[in-house]
Amino acid sequence: MQAKFRLNGQVHRTPLVHSRTFSSMTGTELYLKMENMQKTGAFKVRGAMNKIATLSAAERAAGVVTASAGNHAQGVALAAAQAGIPSTVVMPTGAPEAKLLATEGYGSKVILHGTNYDDAFEQANRIAVTDGATLVHAFDDPFVIAGQGTIGIEILDDLPNVDAILVPVGGGGLISGIAMAVKTVRPDIRVIGVQPATASSGFDSWHNKAMSRVEKPSSAADGLLVKKPGELPLKLMLEYVDDFVLVSEQEIASAMVMLLERAKVLAEGAGAVCLAAMMNLPLGLEGRNVVLLLSGGNVDLLRWAHSLAPRTVHHA
Repeated sequence: MQAKFRLNGQVHRTPLVHSRTFSSMTGTELYLKMENMQKTGAFKVRGAMNKIATLSAAERAAGVVTASAGNHAQGVALAAAQAGIPSTVVMPTGAPEAKLLATEGYGSKVILHGTNYDDAFEQANRIAVTDGATLVHAFDDPFVIAGQGTIGIEILDDLPNVDAILVPVGGGGLISGIAMAVKTVRPDIRVIGVQPATASSGFDSWHNKAMSRVEKPSSAADGLLVKKPGELPLKLMLEYVDDFVLVSEQEIASAMVMLLERAKVLAEGAGAVCLAAMMNLPLGLEGRNVVLLLSGGNVDLLRWAHSLAPRTVHHA
C-alpha cells in the first residue's frame, strides 16, 4: 500500500498491547491498539498526512481547509505545518477546549462555526470555494481512508493470527480503511463497528443498506458525532464490515474509567466504545484473538471530571 510508504517515519507505529485483565474479563485474548499514543493523540494524523502528501505544488501554495470536532483538526494542522503549507480548521462551537488549543498550537487558523461537525463542514466547504484551498475531508476521501488503513497493516504485522477487530465509527473512514486493508490479506477476519446509541447514523446506514441520518447526534464520544457517514465509507462498510453494534453513554463512561483504573490508559469517549462493546454485548468472540482500537486519548479532563463528580462519594 502506497500510504504505508508515505507515512513511514512520519507517524508513530503505535503499540499493540495484550491485556491480561481484559482478556480474563471477556474470555478472549484481548489486545489494545494504542492510537491514543499516536502523534496529536489520535489516529487522524495518518489520513491527514497521507492526503497532504499527494497535493500538487499549486495546491500546497493555496493551503488546506478542513472541518473537525478536534482530532482530525490536529492531524491536519500538524501535517500542514510539517509540509510548510497554511491551514484553516473550522470547529463546532462545542469542541473541547483542549483540542482547539492544540490545533492552534500546531499553527492552524481556527474558526468556530455551528454546533456540530456538519455545520462546521458546510463552512469549511464555503472557505474552500472562496479561497481556493484544498478541502481535506475528515473521512470521505480515498487518501484519508488509505492513511487510516495503515493501522490494519500494523495489526496484521504484529498479530498475524488476529480473529476480530473492533473499530469506533463516526463518519466511517477509519473502519473502511482498516477493513479493506486487513480483508485484502485475510478475508476471514471479523471487523465490527461500534457507535454510541445516541449517534447511530453509521449503524443505521449499515443495517438499512442505505444512507441514514441522525439529525441531532449527541454523546460523550464527541469524535463520533456526525449526522451521516461518508458516501465512500458507507460503500466500503457495506462491502467489508461484518457486524455493527451500539453502546450506551453509561457503558462508554464506565469503559473510560475501567481503562484508566485497570490498564492505566487514558482514552477519550470515542476510544473507549470498543471496550464498552466487549464488556456489555454478546459478540461471540470467546477464545479468539481480539483487537480493540483505542482511537484517541484527547480527553477534556476538566469536563470529564465534572461529569464524574455527581458519582463521587465523599467520606468523613
